[in-house]
Amino acid sequence: MCICVNCHYVDSCQTYHAVEEQHQQPHLTNNPTFDPKEPTINVNIRPKEDYIEMEWDVVGCESFLEETGKWMKLRPGEPVPA
Repeated sequence: MCICVNCHYVDSCQTYHAVEEQHQQPHLTNNPTFDPKEPTINVNIRPKEDYIEMEWDVVGCESFLEETGKWMKLRPGEPVPA
């Protein structure tokens, strides 16, 4: 799971914005201003019958500042990205 869902900076982060783009998800912000230090992204590639599924997860970041449930506070009632 992407650590961003519990990060204080999720709604202003340029890296999370890029992950949203890759997953074709609505952005928490259209103009992210926070440039995180050394994010690490895992990309899982899964061939399917007629397409290739790619999942992007931020698994490490020097700027990570834990704020449990931050993403859920911004998108109440929506399923947390997995």
